[in-house]
Amino acid sequence: MTPEELKSLEKAVSKAKRIASERASELHDLVEDRLPAAYEELPAIAQATYDACRAWAEANTRLKAAAAG
Repeated sequence: MTPEELKSLEKAVSKAKRIASERASELHDLVEDRLPAAYEELPAIAQATYDACRAWAEANTRLKAAAAG
């Protein structure tokens, strides 16, 4: 893997981590400030948070594999 490709993977991991953090913050705000009144928003926000965290984990796994090999 070229240094440019590795740098690109690092950027993808960073971006995925930022998005996951943003989704987690949205979930936290819902729980902290708007529940129980906004309970209907919970499934969608929780799913978006899960998906973002999973995308980060997958990107991070690809980066680790590329760095090791």
